[in-house]
Amino acid sequence: MAKHDDDNRANQLNPEHDAYWSSRGDDERPDDWDHREEDE
Repeated sequence: MAKHDDDNRANQLNPEHDAYWSSRGDDERPDDWDHREEDE
């Protein structure tokens, strides 16, 4: 994989990054993201 692909994958697995939420159908990281993570 190219570095860009590695970075994108890491971002999509990181709940602190907007790409994580975007890949799950949200427009951006919600204000209560840290509480949502505890529920999953």
